[in-house]
Amino acid sequence: MKTPFVYGIQLPVQSQSTIYAEPWEADAGPGDLVEIARTADRAGFDYIAACDHVAIPRRLAPAMSTVWYDPVATLAHLAAVTRRVRLLSHVAVVGLRHPLLTAKQYATLDHLSGGRLILGVGAGHVREEFEVLGVDFERRGPVLDETMDALRAALGPEEFPEHHGKLHDFEDLGQRPRPAQTRVPLWVGGSSPAAVRRAALKGDGWLPQGDPRDRLPAQIERIRRLREEAGAEEPFTVGAITEPLYVGVPGWDVGRRTLSGPPEALAESLRAYRAMGVDQIQVRFRSRSRGELTDQMASFGADTAPHL
Repeated sequence: MKTPFVYGIQLPVQSQSTIYAEPWEADAGPGDLVEIARTADRAGFDYIAACDHVAIPRRLAPAMSTVWYDPVATLAHLAAVTRRVRLLSHVAVVGLRHPLLTAKQYATLDHLSGGRLILGVGAGHVREEFEVLGVDFERRGPVLDETMDALRAALGPEEFPEHHGKLHDFEDLGQRPRPAQTRVPLWVGGSSPAAVRRAALKGDGWLPQGDPRDRLPAQIERIRRLREEAGAEEPFTVGAITEPLYVGVPGWDVGRRTLSGPPEALAESLRAYRAMGVDQIQVRFRSRSRGELTDQMASFGADTAPHL
């Protein structure tokens, strides 16, 4: 049976890298996040997503900014003002923290939200964050691999999870509340060969880093082959980040990479992702204000999504 083709969104405001943040986000705040989350909930978005950075070094601040809301606090706040939309960390750098600490935070979030968590994880890329927290940056890949194994145990059904590894060793330590979900989905972010392999062999889904369309089919085929060779049988969600979108004909310069036009035309273009084997697309919209963004989201849900 074919899985539904769904769409989600990385929240604006909560991260303000100059790569993608719109100017209006600089003056936005909690009220704007709430309205955007509620719009996603009403407009049929499968998930809303929040990023994870602990502290940005001065050398990277001009490009990345220092605005990075904590994902657990942000998603918990938005869980309370929404009803059905799922809550994705895209991505949590789980290697920076002990897995029992991560499990406590995200299990509580899943419990409070009624089972809406998707735990997206990634290796991280900011050396100074690792160094200040006492984690080996050069070994962040192996650290993530073991941390994912430990999280599988710590987010499972057992009140007293058990894990024995090179970095972490625990048993006879109980944590409640347990997650509402029997199996919290672990999606792996990244497009490097190591990240793709990690997603295929350890994850329940893959979150590429905005790969161009022509790169996706080979990556997806590699994931399929690795999972087949490993005998993996759990459901797996392949994701993609689309080009920026604008529903309708824009009256301003939305950039040459932006897909714009009537809802049916946008849907026709986006269906190409489904043909590649993608299960969920992460969309973002060009906008000059929160109102324009929520209008775009509502229009996408009402007019474009039915054609997907």
